[in-house]
Amino acid sequence: MTPRRREEGQATVELALLLPLLVTLLLGVVQVGLVVRSAVATTQAARAAARTAIVDPSTGSVTAAARAATALPSSRLVVTVGGDRRPGGWVVVTVRYHDPTDVPLVGRLVPPVTLVERLVVRVE
Repeated sequence: MTPRRREEGQATVELALLLPLLVTLLLGVVQVGLVVRSAVATTQAARAAARTAIVDPSTGSVTAAARAATALPSSRLVVTVGGDRRPGGWVVVTVRYHDPTDVPLVGRLVPPVTLVERLVVRVE
């Protein structure tokens, strides 16, 4: 008869081996969620800027509208206005947001993301 092995610590060892992988995956999901949130906020800023450009296509007012429409840090939000700004012309509003990947562990594996939203509107 062979002696019976004790398997009481097996589950603890398996958990200890899998826990770092599970935590990294969870943090990756959190980082993806943060990037998606930033993408939605960038789109919102671009739409607000385009609405302002329809009636007042000056760079200052369009930039102010984009920054006021979102809670994103304005230091990483770049708004450019181009095209024909005369009444009846087409204005191109581009909003860029540099989104750092700063979630622990994942931030070192994934490079920062630059989100770009471009809208073309007609000036009234």
